[in-house]
Amino acid sequence: MSSTKIAVIGLGYVGLPLARLFATKYPVVGFDINENRIKELQSGTDSTLEVEDEILQEVLRTSPQMVQGLYCSNRLEDIEDCNYFIVTVPTPVDSTNRPILTPLYKSSETVGKVLKKGDIVVYESTVYPGVTEDECVPVLEKVSGLQFNEDFFVGYSPERINPGDKEHTVEKILKVTSGSTPEIGQKVDQLYKSVITAGTHLAPSIKVAEAAKVIENSQRDINIAFVNELAKIFNLLGIDTHHVLEAAGTKWNFLPFKPGLVGGHCIGVDPYYLAQKAQEYGYHPEIILAGRRMNDGMGKYVAGEVVKLMVQNDIKVKGSNILVLGVTFKENCPDVRNTKAVDVIRNLQSYGTHVDILDPWAAPKEVEHEYGITSSKTLDKNKKYDAIVLTVAHKQFLKLNLMEMLKTDGVLYDVKGILEQSVSGRL
Repeated sequence: MSSTKIAVIGLGYVGLPLARLFATKYPVVGFDINENRIKELQSGTDSTLEVEDEILQEVLRTSPQMVQGLYCSNRLEDIEDCNYFIVTVPTPVDSTNRPILTPLYKSSETVGKVLKKGDIVVYESTVYPGVTEDECVPVLEKVSGLQFNEDFFVGYSPERINPGDKEHTVEKILKVTSGSTPEIGQKVDQLYKSVITAGTHLAPSIKVAEAAKVIENSQRDINIAFVNELAKIFNLLGIDTHHVLEAAGTKWNFLPFKPGLVGGHCIGVDPYYLAQKAQEYGYHPEIILAGRRMNDGMGKYVAGEVVKLMVQNDIKVKGSNILVLGVTFKENCPDVRNTKAVDVIRNLQSYGTHVDILDPWAAPKEVEHEYGITSSKTLDKNKKYDAIVLTVAHKQFLKLNLMEMLKTDGVLYDVKGILEQSVSGRL
């Protein structure tokens, strides 16, 4: 692979760590349409915090013409001489939970403009089975004028990045690979195997690899939905759900899932991609969508439980002051995409409450842009609240004395079940 030059299309939470890893062995051009993102990365800083600045700076280069290393650009001409194109753009859903493939179409158009004979395009974005060959390939053919599996080839290797996880980094997670022909499958597999220390698994087809990815998160979504339903039942029975799970977990084959808010760019989205494809073939998935409905409704449920506790404590709900701790979709990570903490916030506001949002990880400008709500990285220590709701288990929150921030008879609700302080309620 001495002549290998890689273009990574999309430099977000998935693309940047992958580009950085490949850059330790190959010349890599990281391509992104966001000019500010390119300037930030070329200065040696990653605002997503997925790649530490020192590690990023070790592989950065000042020119796309290099033997090894990473150059970030938004200029099409800088990826013209690449022969591997790895697409890592997001695949969200719309307000009705239908898949949005626009980023894939646009990135395929971009690649198609520079595609040459012999090039290989690998998609990492989470999709339903068939998207790579049925949706992306026609775009590549139309824009490039080349013929699929004769002039150019494709592969699919689903991303398995876990944002904010510094233990399970990209090279330590086994990678599923696939190709549009057996020979290309081997080439794609060898490319990833050269940098993924955890190893690879070559799937027999692209559709198998696509399906494998989409069910990984669907399975997790369903399991969390099950324990969320248990939490609702046990709350009615006056039983602590976490104590029940701890007891049940003493059996060797009990799965250790916990209740909570399920959002993010993967678990909260992927089941809808699989459901969409199933419905196109005349099958209406029951378990998958039931799990998603359960998890989508947890924000409203949590807000309702908090208000119920406030009423029981004779706290006037309308006009009350509530502090929500955390707005990102998971702990110790700045990613706010599809966060269900926002559902808690909006449902609390629907009762006429005043909600302050504290999150030391989330960028207030991004929160404002995405959701139209105001958040802060710092705390007003002089303000007392009628209720405090911990929605995200950021490590900084464990150091706060939340009882000092509550009014007399104030409510402390722990969604994540991590607080040792006296709580009024938790999932």
